[in-house]
Amino acid sequence: MSSRLSDYDFELPESQIAQAPLAERDASRLMTVSRSSGAWTHRRFTDLAELLRPGDLLVLNDARVIPARLLGQKAGTGGRVELLVVRPAASTLTSAALSGAPESLEWVCLGQASKGLKPAQRLTFAGGLEAEVLEALGGGEYRVRFHAPPGTSLASLLEEAGRLPLPPYITREPDAADAERYQTVYARAAGAVAAPTAGLHFTQGLFDALEARGIHRALVTLDVGPGTFLPVREEELDRHHMHPERYTVPEATAKAVNAAKAEGRRVVAVGTTVVRTLESATDGQTGRLREGPGETTLFIRPGFTFRQVDVLLTNFHLPRSTLVVLVSALLGRERTLAAYAEAVGAGYRFFSYGDAMLVSE
Repeated sequence: MSSRLSDYDFELPESQIAQAPLAERDASRLMTVSRSSGAWTHRRFTDLAELLRPGDLLVLNDARVIPARLLGQKAGTGGRVELLVVRPAASTLTSAALSGAPESLEWVCLGQASKGLKPAQRLTFAGGLEAEVLEALGGGEYRVRFHAPPGTSLASLLEEAGRLPLPPYITREPDAADAERYQTVYARAAGAVAAPTAGLHFTQGLFDALEARGIHRALVTLDVGPGTFLPVREEELDRHHMHPERYTVPEATAKAVNAAKAEGRRVVAVGTTVVRTLESATDGQTGRLREGPGETTLFIRPGFTFRQVDVLLTNFHLPRSTLVVLVSALLGRERTLAAYAEAVGAGYRFFSYGDAMLVSE
């Protein structure tokens, strides 16, 4: 059980970092890996229904990516500035806060600018949107208040002035196709700055096939933050702190998960965001999933005891990332790295627009 970041490194050719989605969502490859034996098979994502069991409960994150990347200027000097709207400073889900007037809440943003950003600086963006820097929080984060013409919401202003924040390893600007393909087909709750990418492979036809096989599904919301892409800078994993992310578990989902666990049916987490939501919302005394909102900074690494998740469906992740560490907590570090080496050798496509892995018993 390693606690060093360097033990979660692997070689990945740049040519295998997917820069665009496939023509069809469910045309991706799917690698299955056994937790008990480490054995793998190479399948297609369209095989998912036959790879799962009747009675399995599929849990998905319905977060919707917002055009959170703002490019503008410093008022007065005209210096270039970029903000990434991350989350409200108050404890509320982004989807609820976006509908209000821009001045009504303070926001936490990642900021970049020529000569840096300082408190009291004013920033201007398209559509009449302005921002005032209130405080530097460290780590590139700032507390910001937005200002805009009366009668506007931050959601509408971001639609006009913002850009879709594609991950940094996609080395192109977003195009019109990304507006659809960098969202899941079930995306509903606007507030994420990154897609829950394991869900990008699903189509309505695949959901129909799963339902016909007796595989149920439920939804949670976790506003995916930029921490999913930020590099881990500490060699000792115990010293790494996760960025906070807000989630909510609907009453129906808590009931469905608790019933599945009580009846011995498997809970299948679609993506690492679902894993972190389910495990964070688990009552430490009863082991039952709690409904309602919450905030998580949970860093899942080897040695973690999973209370809810039996099966994980996930994409292939960055070397030396918290996501590879999370997969290793479920599958084991050696088996994870062996599976990743096999995926590299077999030409799998990696990261957000890439292929997928199913980790089960």
